Amino acid sequence: MVTSAAILVVASITLALAVPHTHVIHEQRDVTSPRWAKRDRVVPEKKLPMRIALAQSNLDTLHDLLMDVSHPSSLNYGKHWTADEVGDRFQPSSEAVDAVTNWLIDGGIPAQSIVQSENKAWLHFHAPSRKVEALLHADYHEYQDALTGGVLPACERYHVPADIQKHIDYIHPGIRLVSPRTNPSGGIEKRAIGSIVTEKLPSPTSLKTCDKAVTAACIAALYNITEGRLANPNNSMGIFESELDPWNQVELNRFFTAFASRIPNGTHPIDHNIDGGMARTNNISLAGPESTDIQLSYPIVYPQSITVFNVDDLHYQSEANDTYTWGFNTLLDAIDGSYCTYKAYGEKGDLLGIDPTYPDPGPEGYNSTLQCGVFKPTNVISFSYAGWEADVPISYQLRQCNEFAKLALQGTTFVFASGDSGVGDYPDTLPGQGFNGPTGCLGPDRNIYNPAWPLTCPYVTGVGGTQINNGDTIYDPQHVFFQPFEPRKMYKNANGTSGGGFSNIHPIPDYQKKALDTYFTQHNPPQKSYCKLATDDPSNPYALPNLTALAGNTGGVYNRAGRGFPDVAANAVNIAAFFGPDYLTASGTSGAAPVFASIINRINEERLAMGKKPVGFINPVLYQHPEILTDITLGSNPGCYQPGFNATPGWDPVTGLGTPNFPKMLELWMSLP
Repeated sequence: MVTSAAILVVASITLALAVPHTHVIHEQRDVTSPRWAKRDRVVPEKKLPMRIALAQSNLDTLHDLLMDVSHPSSLNYGKHWTADEVGDRFQPSSEAVDAVTNWLIDGGIPAQSIVQSENKAWLHFHAPSRKVEALLHADYHEYQDALTGGVLPACERYHVPADIQKHIDYIHPGIRLVSPRTNPSGGIEKRAIGSIVTEKLPSPTSLKTCDKAVTAACIAALYNITEGRLANPNNSMGIFESELDPWNQVELNRFFTAFASRIPNGTHPIDHNIDGGMARTNNISLAGPESTDIQLSYPIVYPQSITVFNVDDLHYQSEANDTYTWGFNTLLDAIDGSYCTYKAYGEKGDLLGIDPTYPDPGPEGYNSTLQCGVFKPTNVISFSYAGWEADVPISYQLRQCNEFAKLALQGTTFVFASGDSGVGDYPDTLPGQGFNGPTGCLGPDRNIYNPAWPLTCPYVTGVGGTQINNGDTIYDPQHVFFQPFEPRKMYKNANGTSGGGFSNIHPIPDYQKKALDTYFTQHNPPQKSYCKLATDDPSNPYALPNLTALAGNTGGVYNRAGRGFPDVAANAVNIAAFFGPDYLTASGTSGAAPVFASIINRINEERLAMGKKPVGFINPVLYQHPEILTDITLGSNPGCYQPGFNATPGWDPVTGLGTPNFPKMLELWMSLP
């Protein structure tokens, strides 16, 4: 009697031998993380939800088109594109759609089962595993994640006809099995919350204790921010949230009463809950740090509204985010339906194994279809989250960065916190306790710096952190954010400090080149460097950056050829806020991002009142006019058992170009078309 196992082996051998000469390997996984265990073959009749990402057109023109509407000297400054114009420019060609569709039909996939997205970027179909294996000349197995217990269908390689390979970015389920960071914060780094303060609340108007508690009044005085007076209905301030961080009205009311009395109690954000997200809770004990972002923003933008984009259902926010997603793609899907099917760099749409999959039939799951294009993006969106380049596939980052650029071309400003770990996350000194590879300082000696993601994307604005030193006033020069954090108990030299450094994937953008040339000429860091960037591999769009290989035998610890970050900075220490029922002070660049983003939102408010467009992508203006910012020259951002980088005159990879000066920023942007 022939066993079922033997049948599978024979079938696998037969399948491998049957690959026709007209086909080529499109993707292949050479290494599987020990976190994933290969189990049985997928049952032949099991339906697989297949998605094919089609290659987009004209991506080579995207950067220049964005600079054309973003550089202050351009005649087209502020002339942002519409969503339809962007979609038409970059959608896959009709040739690509027809070629791939015909291949599927010839391979036995019924034409009526093939669904094309509205923007033509994706093709979807469901088919039994046996048909998918025959179509792709692949063997699909179940892979189980040892950390979460989750099971995913995947293959080690698959094939497509050579003549249509150029039209396909990637197919999933496919080869992707991503083993992301396993630290306790769940794959992303968010704010560090300070100790609960039990003494009397600081005065809401006094500037004498800003070194102990940075209130709304302190922030306004630091950056010369006047009270808002306008509320254009098309200029709500956007805040991204996830990871079980709902806001609570009682919490907000306590903040308004204590520090922003001109804002009436009951004032609250507009909630955009995406794919089962929960922005608000009525249980104050469940309120998360999200409210700190809201509390920081309201005193700056009020009477303007705030919109909270809370992404992913409670299942993914509480558990599966550790394995599948950071939530950024969920937002991008919701504010740009074309992204759901956009194919680039071998990736198309959300990726099985790294992004959530909907419907989610599990407990507390969002049991409905993925929300694509259901919300309009706000003019400014602040993100208090950051991950690490080394944890995310190169192609995934490139594709996502392109989406930020396409939305920036439409006038959206993306502002990200630069992270709180200096030049790299805490070293792997306690394997299995959380801060273990690939996250952390990299290389065999754990001394290669690990830049943050998606801060290194040249089409977002990164915000580093500063602080008012103990005993100083708001009129004294600010220092780089540097505070001991709780992990210090476990990790030697673990401190919270402004994230900064240089990308290993993205080259120095043209708008930043002069600033970096000046930095390296006048303030060259003493550390050794390397100058090789990671590139995407068309045969393996799931490849991660290999910093050890990039550094080679140079002894370098940072990449001199990469995009530098952050771009700017703001206060990140002793932020006065209410967290649940308690008053406390919080620290982290998570507090810096919403402050800077809110200032940009205020500038948009004034421009809209004058009949002008939102500022959109702000980096070219910032680097062309650094005089509108206050330079920070005191402090550094150590990490990886090294001193990190120093704050210097001009741009530096610690605080960027400096902190905001609202009147100067407003005057400049009001002078632009």
